[in-house]
Amino acid sequence: MGKHFIGNVSYAQSRECERMALWQGRSKKKSTGGRYRPFRKKKAREIGPESQFAVVREETQMKVYRTRGSNTKGRLMNVSHANVFDPKTGKTQRTRILTVKDNPANSNYVQRNIVNKGAIVQTELGLARVTSRPGQDAAVNAVLQE
Repeated sequence: MGKHFIGNVSYAQSRECERMALWQGRSKKKSTGGRYRPFRKKKAREIGPESQFAVVREETQMKVYRTRGSNTKGRLMNVSHANVFDPKTGKTQRTRILTVKDNPANSNYVQRNIVNKGAIVQTELGLARVTSRPGQDAAVNAVLQE
């Protein structure tokens, strides 16, 4: 059995990098290029969450995460409906999301149907801009576009 290589890195090593923790502590380098001397080790509380995106699917699926202070955050994994506010009538309706039309955060998110704050989604009522953060609020709130 031969090893599979991507550049100079084996396939197993490249997959390992995808699962590595995201450390959000102080950088080891100064803005001038010099180095900071470490005053302590890395702490578990400085590890950021994994990237998980809310995708448009038929049924809604949510995960609940424990955060600092035993608080919780809900993260939508699959999204089917949005709470759409119509500025003309001043009313909010729960409507189905059909697809993602535009996403200023990343153009690849349109192809993958990923919903995040600022995304333009096609709903049954028309185009709407997402105003909530589905990865933290566990809800999709949107404002109908004119």
